[in-house]
Amino acid sequence: QVHVAESGGGLVQPGGSLRLSCATSAFTLDYYAIGWFRQAPGKEREVVACLVSTDGGSFYADSVRDRFTISKDKAKTTVYLQMNRLKPADTAVYYCAARGGWGATCAVSRMDSWGEGTLVTVSS
Repeated sequence: QVHVAESGGGLVQPGGSLRLSCATSAFTLDYYAIGWFRQAPGKEREVVACLVSTDGGSFYADSVRDRFTISKDKAKTTVYLQMNRLKPADTAVYYCAARGGWGATCAVSRMDSWGEGTLVTVSS
């Protein structure tokens, strides 16, 4: 089972940018779906962005499309979430999670391993 750990959260002003990192213990992420999820106070955890395994495709929640970008490094062991034009509504604990398998995708109830989360606060 691959282990994941997030870093990079913090306080940022509205309109600002932040990059989150997800370090993994995998030799390669080619056969894992890696997703970024978030949970705001009083709300359910939701998927923000996902790198689908095998074909490298990605998808985004409607609320972050065109503002957030998910990517992985050339070594294919670290996944990033670049967050631009941040809004107060983006304030949440952000989690990285992995799910193994050919063609695997991301869903809150289907991930195999989770990080402990990193807090992102968007406020002036």
